[in-house]
Amino acid sequence: MDKDLYQNINLYIKKGNCLLCTVVDGIYQREQILFCDKEIVWKSEELGFLSINQNLLLSINQTQMIEIASNRIFCECLSGSSQLVICGAGHVSIPIIEIGKKLGFHVTVLEDRPFFANRAINAGADEVLCDNFSDGMEKIVGGDGTYFIIVTRGHRYDILCLERVLEKERAYIGMMGSKKRVSMIKQELEKKGVSKEQLDQIHAPIGLDIGSETPEEIAISILAEIIQIRSQKKQTAGYAGELLEALITSSDEIVIASIISRKGSAPRKIGTKMLIYPDGHTVGTIGGGCMESKVIRRAQLMLELKEDAQLIKVDMTGQEAEEEGMVCGGIMEVYLERRS
Repeated sequence: MDKDLYQNINLYIKKGNCLLCTVVDGIYQREQILFCDKEIVWKSEELGFLSINQNLLLSINQTQMIEIASNRIFCECLSGSSQLVICGAGHVSIPIIEIGKKLGFHVTVLEDRPFFANRAINAGADEVLCDNFSDGMEKIVGGDGTYFIIVTRGHRYDILCLERVLEKERAYIGMMGSKKRVSMIKQELEKKGVSKEQLDQIHAPIGLDIGSETPEEIAISILAEIIQIRSQKKQTAGYAGELLEALITSSDEIVIASIISRKGSAPRKIGTKMLIYPDGHTVGTIGGGCMESKVIRRAQLMLELKEDAQLIKVDMTGQEAEEEGMVCGGIMEVYLERRS
């Protein structure tokens, strides 16, 4: 039953807007329901409390906690893994790949020159398409979690990639170049019938203006702009990447720790998740330090005692937190649920 939920999340998160609702406190604790594009695609109880209240749940458009009849319900607007699609594999692309991977992005690179494509592979890109830009762009689907970065070696390749990207669903388009070069490209696209509204969506020159000069500094400015835009979305990516894969494939009993509320400057945002195994090893993090260690110990005890769920409060404002060097000083609620 547990794996059914995660298999459905893995399937539907790629198809549309998903909403997962979990009763974290109350007499219906642990009941869950999953919607995709406002349709029920999975539920833990056939005629349960959440099904009865589905009309109210479907009015939710951002991750938040609500309460119905003394039951607290954590509602998550889910998104899949964030994707970086980098057009071009020149000297600026390499640090974008390396830093992007460290930030948890799935990185795809399109490059038509084999030597540079190999450099992208060596830098750690998840997927490298060594093809001409026209055919290669046809192989890239896009989506509301896809961030396109255009850093090709020439004017004509920039235009070709921009034209293809503007036809795709996306979260971001950024193009490197001087103001003069960007203006010329936009004028050419406007002559081809691209609307001003579409052209205004292009972040060019790309990146935040931090006075960057080196390839590494430029990469940081680009990814900082993308992070800024991604943080404005009302979704969470709590089931992205290796965490979701582990939930589907693992044969162990696991505890999922989810941050469901926070006050003050807690280290991670609402919806962040971590998996805890019986031996204490983890997938993901909810912030590290003594706070995370306490959650891990509590989860191990849950597994030992076969407890199904707990809602705990983690206070990072006291003397112990100060002695541990924790600078956040917030309070979080963490929901622990045992899964098999």
